[in-house]
Amino acid sequence: MNRVAVVGLLAATAVAGFLFAPVFGVAALVVPVLAVVVGGYLCVEVTARWARLAPVRPLLVGLVGLVAVVETVLFPTTLGGLPTGETLRMLWYGVTDSWLVTLQSTWPARPDPEQLLFVPLAVVLATVVGIELLPGARGGGARPLLALLPSLVLAGISQAYQAFDGMAAVLAAAAFGAPAAVLVWACTRGVGARRTDAWPVLLTVVATALGTVAVAGIDPLDRGAYSLKDGQLAPLNETRTTSPLQQIADRLSTPDTEVFRYRADQPVALWRLAVLDGFDGAGWSADVRPSRLGSEIDGPAGATTASARVVLGDLPGPWLPSQAIPLDVDGLAPLVDENTGVLLRGESAPAGEYQLTWAEPSVDAATLGAAPVDTRVHGGLGTLGVVPDEIDELARKSVAELRPTFQSALQLDRFLRNNYLLAEGDDLPTGHGWQQLRRFLVDTKRGTSEQWAAAYVVLARMNGIPARLAVGFRGGTPAGDGEHVVRNGDVLAWPEVAVRGVGWIPLDPTRSAESAGAAAPSKGLAAAVDQAREQLPPERDLRQPELPESERTAAAAEPSTSAGVNWLLVSALVVAALLIIWLAGVPLAVAVRARRRRNRTGAAGVLGAWSEVCDRLRGHGVAYRIGMTPRDLATVTTGVAGDRTGLAIRELGRVVDMVLWSGVDVADGHARQAWRHVAEIRRGMKTRPRPTRLRAAVDPRVLFPPRSRHNTRLPRTEAGSVG
Repeated sequence: MNRVAVVGLLAATAVAGFLFAPVFGVAALVVPVLAVVVGGYLCVEVTARWARLAPVRPLLVGLVGLVAVVETVLFPTTLGGLPTGETLRMLWYGVTDSWLVTLQSTWPARPDPEQLLFVPLAVVLATVVGIELLPGARGGGARPLLALLPSLVLAGISQAYQAFDGMAAVLAAAAFGAPAAVLVWACTRGVGARRTDAWPVLLTVVATALGTVAVAGIDPLDRGAYSLKDGQLAPLNETRTTSPLQQIADRLSTPDTEVFRYRADQPVALWRLAVLDGFDGAGWSADVRPSRLGSEIDGPAGATTASARVVLGDLPGPWLPSQAIPLDVDGLAPLVDENTGVLLRGESAPAGEYQLTWAEPSVDAATLGAAPVDTRVHGGLGTLGVVPDEIDELARKSVAELRPTFQSALQLDRFLRNNYLLAEGDDLPTGHGWQQLRRFLVDTKRGTSEQWAAAYVVLARMNGIPARLAVGFRGGTPAGDGEHVVRNGDVLAWPEVAVRGVGWIPLDPTRSAESAGAAAPSKGLAAAVDQAREQLPPERDLRQPELPESERTAAAAEPSTSAGVNWLLVSALVVAALLIIWLAGVPLAVAVRARRRRNRTGAAGVLGAWSEVCDRLRGHGVAYRIGMTPRDLATVTTGVAGDRTGLAIRELGRVVDMVLWSGVDVADGHARQAWRHVAEIRRGMKTRPRPTRLRAAVDPRVLFPPRSRHNTRLPRTEAGSVG
């Protein structure tokens, strides 16, 4: 077996494994992937030295690859390096569940064996199959493209997980194409090999690699590249729990009960438990889309990071205290909803304490005050059910008829603070459906944060402001030594508004009505919101804000940008259409022409059969010269496609000779006889090399007559010369 070809194949297989880098990171993949391919090469060397081992080479490569996986990924499950029952269980898990668990995670995923295993196992399989398909592995001819097929499939799967784009895609394709080129070169440089046949194979490999890595990133509709991860959610426990929104009144009845405590590196204004964005008029629901939290989530550009050590107390249910943009959790493996920042207990042991790191967006108060809202977000403008008439009229007054911006959101916040009271004491209202909201907004004008937040969200949505409802706690009270304690009395529901370019902004309409000292000091985003609230002009002075200069520039540039993208898309579609017309249109046109010729009767059918043979041979590069008889053509074709094909051409020549010169009446049986010979010639041409047959199938020249058409269609026979 050619060592250079083996190296090229194994290098291409390793690159295909490394293409999972966006999922796990390069560092987690280097050792197991290289261990597998190096083990495969050593097995090839061993079987080359001891030929008796060649029949069991697939088994040997597979076992060595599995040992490499065990020693590099599953070593903690072994006993001094020897596999145990847990090792075998994990290997089976890697085959059956590992790939799916990874799709249910945020990326980069944690490089735990439960998720990483399927990649080196796939490399093992690609190595075993690829080596056995190499030229010379089983005494066969050169099949470099076939040997590369397993690694191409692996590369395609990697891009279905997470596609490269831009320059990264080009570099990844080049990294795969380089060893593929080495393999093709090594397989076509031997004695008797035709170098010209290597180019179609090499071009196919490079084109496939480029398509595998780059095409997945092409997105004409700007929706993001397709990924198998789309729609994959981590399973939630089936335990039924009460919504945190419904627990507010109960918690306020026992305000001194400790819920959790934390020590943070900066003041914390709010802790979230759940986010609710569905409302049917009777109750609120959460569209939770949980994923397993990976190693770390990327935060928004320009954001600052903060962290806190959280120790849980009386907090039942699946929810864990979190922030709007969690980045990392150390101490447990929770589930996370990236759209809302909600953390939930996973399938692991119940959480006692953990370290949470999150991102805080950085925004200027003046910019925030005039910022437009973002109506494109998920869960911002949901249904509202049947709106009571009194509330419909109230909604129009609440924002002073301002168009949807963050300024109108602040005006709605001020409207509630100026006209409603925060309920305190023992007789606290409960409920958040239209019946309870109508009582709060129209009749009593007194409620807990449950009614305040729910009312804000429905009024905002009625005015075109995307809003959702969050439930959690305020920042708590200091307990000494930098620690804060959060109790039931800190429970809170608050609305969040989507602002373009910033994200979801939390608001607290109850802030000015709460008891003194109950809230944490403002900092970061909360401070920017407070400053924007203070800068809000009096209601009588409110004016429709103009779009910022950047927004006007972007709006003016949008048509030309879209036009550029459209021209690029049109160009790509034209190229794709031409390629399809060539690769599919030529064979289709040839088939239609052959059918029309076959439908002819009598002498026309016989001559149509001869024309079909001449065109087929021209596509295969068999020259038909002026003055050449069927016997001459048969001699030339015999050297290309074998004696059987040459004999069929001679027999067809006799039928043509009889039709042209015998003077007998030509019947339909003669045409059928001629086309039987055509079928025999086609079968003979199928013995030619596959690249040659592919070139002949898509050669457009066969659709056009040769320069000396009459000499091709009407042959010079043994009986005489025609034309």
